[in-house]
Amino acid sequence: MKDLLDYLQSRRSALALTLNHPAPDAGQIRTMIKIASRVPDHGKLAPWRFVEYPRTIREELAAEFRQLSDQKPDTKTRQSRNKQIENFQNAPLVIGAISCPVESPKVPEWEQILSAGATCMQLLMAANALGFEAQWLSGFYMFDKKASKLLGLLETEKLAGMIHIGSSDVAKNERARPELVDIFSVFAKQE
Repeated sequence: MKDLLDYLQSRRSALALTLNHPAPDAGQIRTMIKIASRVPDHGKLAPWRFVEYPRTIREELAAEFRQLSDQKPDTKTRQSRNKQIENFQNAPLVIGAISCPVESPKVPEWEQILSAGATCMQLLMAANALGFEAQWLSGFYMFDKKASKLLGLLETEKLAGMIHIGSSDVAKNERARPELVDIFSVFAKQE
């Protein structure tokens, strides 16, 4: 458990633009998906699913995303979107985690969405456990209905994140983390 504790205390994402081959093979991908599905899931609803976007498909989608981006009049918005498209194309493996809440009298939609978010983190850590680097990214395609449709999402679904996976020999620099006093407290009832 000490190794796991050390990992959790020092975990850092690799930058998607630094990811190269080798990437996980089909068996490793299946293992990662099995691990990613082992998250809190009140009601055993599995309100999420995963989609692998092969590189050839990502190239086609990128062209369609650029057409959507070109429709934006703001240069800064187009530049930001184009960088996100470049990230989407670059990694050897990209897996989308899709939130697909279901009607339930017991489990609120919000809990189901949180469960989908947990699958993203679990998938990222599964990639690391298999010796790969990964980054969980969002992008305009998460919030653009046309882009979401291009990614194969149904009207009732939302993209929880894109997990970019591969190998990288680029050093990961530590970044500033919040101070414990700023993010943790013990509840005390006010009299």
